[in-house]
Amino acid sequence: MADAFTGTWNLKESKNFDDYMKALGVNFATRQVAGMTKPTTIITVDGGSVKLETKSTFKNTEINFKLGEEFDETTADDRKVKSLITVDGNKMVHVQKWDGKETTLVREVNGNALTLSLTLGEVVCTRHYVKAE
Repeated sequence: MADAFTGTWNLKESKNFDDYMKALGVNFATRQVAGMTKPTTIITVDGGSVKLETKSTFKNTEINFKLGEEFDETTADDRKVKSLITVDGNKMVHVQKWDGKETTLVREVNGNALTLSLTLGEVVCTRHYVKAE
């Protein structure tokens, strides 16, 4: 089910990331640094458990979860959120909720390409990743 997402994914292109971070309330200095980084995402699946690691020169994060079960997450920008991740076809849908707000992160795999769409209200950011050889 989540096996299509396994692998190491390198960021190649990002659109509207600064606006998305601004909508989250990330400060200017952090946005400047985060906007310049090219993170690598590593997704591993072990039975019903999924590990999603994001590594960059700026910050490393790791979440471990079971699909369809809500869990507590501390995001890269230090928000404490309730997260729920499900798989729908070739899409991994990650919903984060905090302080009456909600953002959706949708990862979609198409061959060796992964597209991450981040949505908060009217703001949409698209990040394109390529699978490492």
